[in-house]
Amino acid sequence: MTKRIALYPGTFDPMTLGHLDIMKRASNLCDKLVVGVAINRSKGPLFALDERVEMVEHVVKPFRDRIEVEVKPFEGLLIHFVESVGASMIVRGLRAVSDFEYEFQMAGMNDRLNPDIETVFLMADPQYQTIASRLVKEIARLGGDVSQFVTPEVELRLKDKYS
Repeated sequence: MTKRIALYPGTFDPMTLGHLDIMKRASNLCDKLVVGVAINRSKGPLFALDERVEMVEHVVKPFRDRIEVEVKPFEGLLIHFVESVGASMIVRGLRAVSDFEYEFQMAGMNDRLNPDIETVFLMADPQYQTIASRLVKEIARLGGDVSQFVTPEVELRLKDKYS
């Protein structure tokens, strides 16, 4: 039987509880989950690539008891990365209508590039719908409490960055 491999891509700068929720739920849809940590120089990430990979590796440890999980950095066209890891689906989280508009266009373009790859949208759990990495960084930079948005490890890393 062919393994169902799903890819969940993102910059994860920083990794949030919303990302973690999507990963948990995606891991129920496949036999193997690849978390692709994007190298996106245009976004000017706060955390270096190796730090972002470490944050993701830390949160996926518990999943490995029941599913194969791989964390891999990538750069370039997403569809090429999907093909290189043998995934048959791209998992994307949606928080709001504005996310849907962008993701709908991306899914359409990816379908044109490779119609064998499905994009699966998972609605954010209501408790995580307002969490955005950009806002978490801003709150942390201004000395606010981000503990309700990120794991304790990520909270410490944010405090270190902004101290």
